[in-house]
Amino acid sequence: MKHATQGTLERIDDLLEQLRRLPGVKEKSRGAFYVKRGAFLHFHEDPAGLFADLKENGDWVRYPVNTMVEKKRLVEQARMVLSR
Repeated sequence: MKHATQGTLERIDDLLEQLRRLPGVKEKSRGAFYVKRGAFLHFHEDPAGLFADLKENGDWVRYPVNTMVEKKRLVEQARMVLSR
């Protein structure tokens, strides 16, 4: 599974905007988010669709982000991780 291309990331700009507004999150490069100095979230694509990897308790957890419901779930999960 390869990292998402710039063209793919442009298609989810609405999601990226929501993630940019999360407290303590910094986007170091388009679609690659960090908290403090650690990687927090990034995107991958393959024929099955687009996925986000979110760092939870030291492990990467993969979330599909192909529908509005899936995107909302990712943002909610990211908020929950940040609140810990």
